[in-house]
Order: sequence, then structure tokens, then C-alpha cells
Amino acid sequence: MLQKVWNFCHTLRDDGLGYGDYLEQLTFLLFLKMADEYVTGVHQAKKSAIPEGLDWASLRNRSGMELEEQYLRILHELGRQSGMLGAIFFKAQNKIQDPAKLYRLIQLIDAESWLEMGTDVKGDLYEGLLQKNAEDTKSGAGQYFTPRPLIRAMVECVRPLPMKTIADPACGTGGFFLAAYDWLTKFRGEPLNNREQKFLRFNTFHGWEIVPNTRRLCLMNLVLHNIGSMEAEPTIRRDDALLSAPGELFDYVLANPPFGKKSSMTFTTDAGEDDRESLVYQRQDFWETTSNKQLNFLQHIRTMLKPGGQAAVVLPDNVLFEGGAGEKIRRKLLEKCDVHTILRLPTGIFYANGVKANVVFFDNHADDGTVRTSGTWFYDLRTNQHFTLKTRPMKYEDLQDFIRCYNPENRYQREISERFRFFSVEELLSRDKASLDVFWLKDKSLDSLENLPEPEILAQEIVEHLEAALENFRAVAGGLARNSHEIS
Repeated sequence: MLQKVWNFCHTLRDDGLGYGDYLEQLTFLLFLKMADEYVTGVHQAKKSAIPEGLDWASLRNRSGMELEEQYLRILHELGRQSGMLGAIFFKAQNKIQDPAKLYRLIQLIDAESWLEMGTDVKGDLYEGLLQKNAEDTKSGAGQYFTPRPLIRAMVECVRPLPMKTIADPACGTGGFFLAAYDWLTKFRGEPLNNREQKFLRFNTFHGWEIVPNTRRLCLMNLVLHNIGSMEAEPTIRRDDALLSAPGELFDYVLANPPFGKKSSMTFTTDAGEDDRESLVYQRQDFWETTSNKQLNFLQHIRTMLKPGGQAAVVLPDNVLFEGGAGEKIRRKLLEKCDVHTILRLPTGIFYANGVKANVVFFDNHADDGTVRTSGTWFYDLRTNQHFTLKTRPMKYEDLQDFIRCYNPENRYQREISERFRFFSVEELLSRDKASLDVFWLKDKSLDSLENLPEPEILAQEIVEHLEAALENFRAVAGGLARNSHEIS
């Protein structure tokens, strides 16, 4: 079924419609079809959330220009509604210029009974479409798609409990929520009672996504996985999470904030130039004021947690070693929170090129003047590891040793191994700039040419290293330019 739905995209690409646009149009039509099934199928007692005349039936029997005009009317009118309807159809546009192809897509969707499909079937279908979209490097959608094996491993280490809240301040298409949902319903090993099931569906997940199209994909992804409902108010907010304090505290935060240090907002300076780098968030609850978006997300996530709340966050290397505000924030984090585990991730696993990242696990604590981190365990999954997205993608099995070393059942009982080492907080604080950029394994490829990876993997690693260096040079150049402007 996945291939059947996806193949139709190739027809639409002839008209210049990209993967992302196709997925967006599919979302609109799927929502309308499922809403129709609620009132025409076995769920006839339900009242449709779609106003009469703007529903699936109004599209099914139209064709040509009449179909195109009706579709445009539906998108416009539903985008003005409140609740989930308004969220899904916010600023919706018709990107399918050929009415005949729109008609074919409607017939393709109409031929299936989506509500009768198992949650796993339709959920996996949509997740598959999101992954295919992420693989299209030209669309840029990969920045919203965290590798699912990594997400699953992070969730299995944190092991969220029922009746607890889970938040993601940059939730993309909802990958962390789905993995947590699967953990609670499939892998935890204990069935949920009715009260726990209801809480899981409507109260557990809270997210922020600043990009409207990505937010709508996330909402649809959750609905197809039986999280929330077509009638409920969305718990995914269309907002920049960094603008203000969260307003409520959560038990868990699982997140992969967007890569890159620049702000997501652009404005024009007095000199008439676009400026993104110098935007800072003036937050009284932040330890430091900085334009580094990654450091701001780290500070924000700490403010989101209840005392005793747990976080697992994907962060780039610069957060671990950067000086200035970075050093001050790291020292505060080690003091106020228990930064107990850091997973050093390999390159070649993200759709954004040149990324060197880590997963930082920490627990929040009430401020009582004591240093909360006694020491940090580091797992090196980077040295002598070689992954590429196409020829050697990272799989869940590649993270099994890390999960075993993490020991989720009792992380206070751990054992040192070749890739797993403990460093006391005194050692970490005494390092230059309190750097957490810790490594100890020797790169075997430096000893012998026989240990070099395959040529295509080596070439990809060289590209990624160069792109990472280029990004760092851009940041330095931007800083020098701003300093020069301020002096003049």
C-alpha cells in the first residue's frame, strides 16, 4: 500500500510537485476521507467535524474545473475553523494544478477504508511517506526527521511511565511521541487500564512546531496512530517554543532541536541587511543570554521539566565544547541537574549533512545549592564506526550495546566497557572550558590503511567533515562581521 500511494507522487512530479507538497495534499484528503468514514461507516452515531458542503462527499463526484474550485473552497473555509480542523488546514493551498490528477488521487484514497485499517498499518504507511520525504535531500524535510532507531533507543533508556506527561519543544513530525506511545502500549510489558489509555491518548503528549506544514504533518501522524482525535483540541502548538517560559512543567522531555546555531527568525538591520545570527531571547529563566539556538534549547528544556523530570536531547558537538555562554551553561547544567549519560553519536546517520551530535540524558532537580551531577558516563558510538544513509544506515541493533550499558532498569549499577567510561564531575569541571567533548578510543584508521572504511563511506565522511568545518567557519565569519560593524 505504501508503494501504491507513493508511486502516484511520481506522476505529480511531472507537474513540478515535490514530495513535501504531495504529502501535504495527501494529508488534507486523508483527513477529509477519514472524517467521512466516521459518519458513513460503522461509526454512524458520530457527528461529522466537517461542515456540510465542505466534506469528502462534495469532492467524490466532481471532476475538472468544478472539482478544483470545490477543493479550493474546502481548503479556504476549513482553514478558518477552530480546533483540529483549523490546525490541519491552516493556510492550506492547492498545489495540484491538474484537476485530472487531483481526481485520480481522490479515487485512490476513496478506494480504501482507512478507519478499518489497523493503527499499525495506516500509521506505518504515513511514517513511511514521511521517511521517503525526508530522504529527498532537495526538500530539506530531513531536518524534521530524526532516525527512528535512535529515537526508539532513547525512549527505551528513559522508559516513560503511564499517567506522565511528555513534551518536545521542536517536535517535527512527532517521532518521539510515536516511539513513547509504542513503548507504553507494546514494549513496556504491562497492559494499560482504561484510565491510563485515555490519558495516553489525550493528555500525555505536548509539542511545539514553528513550521505550519510540519505541524500539520505531525498532527496527522498522531491521529493516524490513534493519538488525539479529529474532534479534540490539538496539543501541538504552532509557535516558537523559545519565545517564552513553557507555562507548565512536564515529566519528560524527548527532543532533537533543529541543527544549526542561527535563529529561526529573520529581520532587517538598520543597514538594510538580513540578520539571523544576532537574534537573542531575553528570558529571565535562562542562565545566559546567547544567540546560539542550540544552547537556548538546552536552557529551555531544563525550564520545562518538573523537579525530578527527565530529559533525553540530541545536541551537536558545539554545545559540549563552545566557550563563553556555552561554558557557563554547561557548568550550570552540571550543578543544577544530574547530567548522568552522554551518547556520542556517529556521523552519517542524519539527513542534515556534516552533523556531529550527541544524546545528553539529564534529570532536573530543585535548586538547593548542591552540585547535582556526581559524574557522567560517556558511550562512544562514533570512533571506528561508519554509517551512511544509503549503504549502511544505522539500525536499532547497532544501539543494543549502548542500551545494555545504560542499564535502564537500574542506571546506578553500571559497568565500564571499551566504549563506556565514567568521568567524575571534578574531572569534567577541571577540563578547559568545562568541555564535555570527551573521547578516549583510538581511531584505528590512523594506524593502518587496511583499517580504512569502504571508499564510498570514506568519501561521505570527508564530505561531512568539510561541511561541518564550513558551517563553523560561517559562524566565525558572521561573528567577526558583527564585531566589525559594532566597532565601526
